[in-house]
Amino acid sequence: MLTRRSFAIFAFAVAAAPATAQTPHLAEVVKGVAIGGNDPVSYFKDGKPVKGSAAIIAEQDGIVWRFASVENRAAFLANPAAYAPQYGGHCAWAAAEGYIAKGDPDQWRIVDGKLYLNYNAAVRRRWERGIPGFIEKGDANWPRIGKKA
Repeated sequence: MLTRRSFAIFAFAVAAAPATAQTPHLAEVVKGVAIGGNDPVSYFKDGKPVKGSAAIIAEQDGIVWRFASVENRAAFLANPAAYAPQYGGHCAWAAAEGYIAKGDPDQWRIVDGKLYLNYNAAVRRRWERGIPGFIEKGDANWPRIGKKA
């Protein structure tokens, strides 16, 4: 439920977002909130997922993102593609295999400045054994399978 304060913050975030800023990923959305409510910037800044606040949010392409701080929200709004997980937040290994599977926000890795999620710890370990090849295959598959997401 949006309170007046959170609605005002939300309205400001949407108004402050550059008109050209587009998140090229759909992001795994559960109950309207991306990546389990984690702050996407925290993966890069803190080296771990940090729960975002329901009072510090932004909407990009119909997806609600939560943030741990207004600074993190500003960083995201300045460049959403730099922080949004690849493959729309879906499992990176599944994308490489040619299908869609849920990404677990706690099973993640940053590779070449990009955030990737995996289905679970076992799948993440499998993906980590061949990351460059899996990313290449996932990138090739995503234009086709991403339409189904």
